[in-house]
Amino acid sequence: MFDTMTFTKILGGFCGTFLLFLLVNWGAESLYHVGPAGHGAHDGEELAQAYVIDTGDTGGGEAEEEAVPFAEVMAAADPDAGERVFRKCSACHKLDGTNGTGPHLDGVVGRDIAAVDGYDFSAALADLPGEWTPEELSAFLENPKGYAPGTKMTFNGLPKVQDRADVVAYLQNVGG
Repeated sequence: MFDTMTFTKILGGFCGTFLLFLLVNWGAESLYHVGPAGHGAHDGEELAQAYVIDTGDTGGGEAEEEAVPFAEVMAAADPDAGERVFRKCSACHKLDGTNGTGPHLDGVVGRDIAAVDGYDFSAALADLPGEWTPEELSAFLENPKGYAPGTKMTFNGLPKVQDRADVVAYLQNVGG
């Protein structure tokens, strides 16, 4: 068995190692921290880019995808693929007329925004006029926090236009 002194030495060794690890981490973070409040930034001012490396990319990849009107992408949407993408939504939304963490989504296409009885919408959505058209749903699903700042929805969004179109097509089928 261990005597008290041996146990104290082992425990002290672990504590010392942990303390050394924390100090090294703190030093490395202060030396190599990169971010808005990093070296040279004061009181929220932005830092200028030091240099640019030309990769030959004009940044047109994302713009080319969005160049196609949503209605055209929607015309070729696949509801079966939308059902698979909807699994991300099903953690909070139901399709049986009952509310979960979020409001139910059956019949959402064509429904007024924030118009589900029994669900307490955030002011960000409750103040929006209009209805959930396929285009409006796509804009919301792309970036919910950007579409309605202050929304309770914590989902980061669906960046791919095809995924959004597929989900909307699926919701049209189950809600119509």
